[in-house]
Amino acid sequence: MTKLPSNCHDDERSALLQFKESFVIINKSASPCDPKVLQWKSQGVNASNCCSWAGVHCEEETGNVIGLDLSSSCLFGSINSNTTLFNLVHLQSLNLADNDFNSSQIPVAVGKLLGLTYLNLSNSFFWGQIPLEVSYLYKLSHLDLSFNYNENVELIFSKLKSPNLGSLLQNLTSLEVLDLSEVDISSRVPDFLSNFTSLTSIILHDCGLQGEFPAAIFQLPNLRILDVSSNGNLKGYFPEFHHRSPLKELRLDGSGFSGSLPSSIQMLDSLDILAVDSCDFSGPFPSSLGKLNKLTYLNLGVNNFSGQIPCSLQNLTHLTVLDLHDNQICGPIPSWLGNLTHLKFLEFSYNQLHGLVPQSLSNLMDLETLYLKTNKLNGTLEVDMFLSMKSLSYLNLGENNLSLLFRKGNINATSSKFKYVGFKSCNLHEFPYFIRHQNELEWLSIPDNKICCEIPKWMWNTSIDTLVAFNIADNFLKGYLPAVIPWVNLRLFRVSFNMLRGTLPVPPPSVVYYNVSNNLLSGEVSNMFCNMSSPYSLDLSDNTLEGKIPECLGNLSSTLYILSLRNNSFHGFIPEICSNNVSTMRIIDVSYNKLQGKLPRSLSNCKMLQGIVVSNNQLSDVFPSWLGSLPFLKLLILQHNGFYGVIEKPESYIGFPKLQVLDISFNNFTGELPSHYVSSWNAMKAIDPDPFMYLSVLLNITISNTYRYEVVTRYAIRITTKGVNRYYGAIQAIFAFIDMSSNKFEGEISILFGNLMSLHSLNLSNNMLTGCIPSSLGNLTELESLDLSQNNLSGEIPQQLKQLGFLGSFNVSHNMLTGPIPQGKQFSAFDSSSFEGNPGLCGDPLSKKCGDLETSSPPPSVFEENDDSESVFKLDWKFVLIGYISGLVVGVVLADIVIIRRHGWLVKMQCKRRRRRSYSRN
Repeated sequence: MTKLPSNCHDDERSALLQFKESFVIINKSASPCDPKVLQWKSQGVNASNCCSWAGVHCEEETGNVIGLDLSSSCLFGSINSNTTLFNLVHLQSLNLADNDFNSSQIPVAVGKLLGLTYLNLSNSFFWGQIPLEVSYLYKLSHLDLSFNYNENVELIFSKLKSPNLGSLLQNLTSLEVLDLSEVDISSRVPDFLSNFTSLTSIILHDCGLQGEFPAAIFQLPNLRILDVSSNGNLKGYFPEFHHRSPLKELRLDGSGFSGSLPSSIQMLDSLDILAVDSCDFSGPFPSSLGKLNKLTYLNLGVNNFSGQIPCSLQNLTHLTVLDLHDNQICGPIPSWLGNLTHLKFLEFSYNQLHGLVPQSLSNLMDLETLYLKTNKLNGTLEVDMFLSMKSLSYLNLGENNLSLLFRKGNINATSSKFKYVGFKSCNLHEFPYFIRHQNELEWLSIPDNKICCEIPKWMWNTSIDTLVAFNIADNFLKGYLPAVIPWVNLRLFRVSFNMLRGTLPVPPPSVVYYNVSNNLLSGEVSNMFCNMSSPYSLDLSDNTLEGKIPECLGNLSSTLYILSLRNNSFHGFIPEICSNNVSTMRIIDVSYNKLQGKLPRSLSNCKMLQGIVVSNNQLSDVFPSWLGSLPFLKLLILQHNGFYGVIEKPESYIGFPKLQVLDISFNNFTGELPSHYVSSWNAMKAIDPDPFMYLSVLLNITISNTYRYEVVTRYAIRITTKGVNRYYGAIQAIFAFIDMSSNKFEGEISILFGNLMSLHSLNLSNNMLTGCIPSSLGNLTELESLDLSQNNLSGEIPQQLKQLGFLGSFNVSHNMLTGPIPQGKQFSAFDSSSFEGNPGLCGDPLSKKCGDLETSSPPPSVFEENDDSESVFKLDWKFVLIGYISGLVVGVVLADIVIIRRHGWLVKMQCKRRRRRSYSRN
């Protein structure tokens, strides 16, 4: 006999109807849902019996509502402690997952539902503090508050937060399932969790966990899922396993776990998923991994594992994913991999594997992804072996020592339909022929090869609707590009460093990265380039383009990071860039063109700018002091223009705190050197300890849901250092450079230059500088090049410059320097040309020796002991008196001699005083 459903109580029925009425029902197409509450009626069939309503569960004997499952029910609206939901005091199970509670906080009234054993509020757009009242629910066996975030809310409110993991969980001793993924916990994992023996699942993905993970949790007797991935500050290690474990899923990826994998890991013989990628593990793979024969997913990538791939892994015949990328794995790719016929994903990129690619890989007919990029694989590889693998869609063989061979036979109709092809640096001499027959290709990357001749015409008709990335840079391609790029959804277009001709191909609006640099392209830039919706990088440099820069390019600065128009023939004015005061711009390079006018004042709105390069144009302006208000500017190159006048103080107190490279040479600046800026150049005062970092801009470009593209654009400049004009394709982050040469600066060199400890090159040559060389320059221990030639400097070369152990180029020629040249150390390597044009200098490498220089010096009692202006004044009048007594001519001659000597003596004394002040300040 069928039992009729229990009748619900009127008060609970009323509470449910009121709860329903407090929400709007919205069915979002992006996440389809089932509006269950629309079936709840106050009248009609079953209206009186809420126990028959969708999602409502009642206890048969009492009719009390004990379960409410409204997951994915299209609910939209706010929820608070006054909602009638919390009148259902008999509830044992509450599931509100996958709704939209409009950034409400979890109501504290949830603590009234003391009978709850199941609570699921996941993915429902809650935010704020998790109420401590949740810890009152001591009967809970299932707690899921995961994935509550709102991309439309400010970041500070975008996640749930836990007051403290210990205080939240301390009473919940019956927990079996705990899921707090993406809850902002930011605390340690409490040790007492290892005593919760009922736990079967602990999922704490991306929770900001800190401290050391209690190793005893691995030993929980019923634990089947442990996920603490994406917690970079969570440290931990594997314990020794002495007993078999029921663990089926273990995810530590993206955490701070370290150490080695113990051989006792074989005790985890129920494991189905093992993910420890992006940790800090090291040592060889234990052969005991091969005893985990239930594994379907094994990811050990991005660690420091070493040695060869253990042959015991051939026992893992159920594997569908094997990822060992970015380790220190050496040896050959084992041929037995061809026996793991369930494999769908295989990645060994960024290792040190060598030898041939085994033919047996073609046996993996279910394989969808094969990445072998950046190893030491060698030999000739017939790509046709992969074309018969029907499931293979993603193939990357780039950056090895391989020579790819294509046999131009008939292509089987059942051959692979590729989505991704990566053949970078594979010794290709022609376009891969099989691409012609691909109509679902999304990514084609074949740069750094030897592909010559023209791009095949069929390429422009391939995968018209699907291609999102096209990279053929660094080849020997000739011929013409189409007037319009044909791929309607293209995001990345990179054809740089070829010999392509014709006009610039107009990109579709979807393009975010466009690089045609270093070709032979000509003509003007079409205004249609301004139709790009959100470009990140536009590089047209090193072509023969002409005309004016389109004004509308300035409107792209709200998304554009890099704009490079270097080395073309553009004329006219630089357009107003960053005029809307919202800018992501990092680098602007319009050097080596024919541009005129001024730097646009709107550049002061580009607050994120790191590099401005406008050298070798025809710009004419005073120094734009507003540039000093750009807080992140590292590179300022204004050389070979018509800038003029005195460099005034900065408009703000900032004055280039991040500046590392300054070149204002070959202009018409006047007045004193801009010492008022020098004290603000903080980046030049500190020595960066990492010599392998470069001044660059890192772009993480989202190409599609499947692909992200990381582009590191290094600053490239042409500057004069060590007396030679050089092109630098990359600038080390430790490099600091100042070139103010070939202007009309006058006055003295400030001792403040001696504070710029990271300077590698200083060029103040070809000006009208006077005074002595500051001894504080001896503090610049990183200095490799110092050029002070072609000035009016006087006094001696400071002996302190002998401290500059890296100085490889030194030039003080054509000044008025006197005294001995410092001897020994690096000064012995400089030839006479470094000192010529200074008649008062003596000593090696000059032919003039210093011999009896001291005996010809005036007596110290006259000049050095009377070191004050009063004694000098009296001395002059003595000679005036002599002239009056003995005759005007003799007196004037004697006075001239003394005045000349006194001038040299004053310079000498002034330099000594400055050096004393310099060293007392330092």
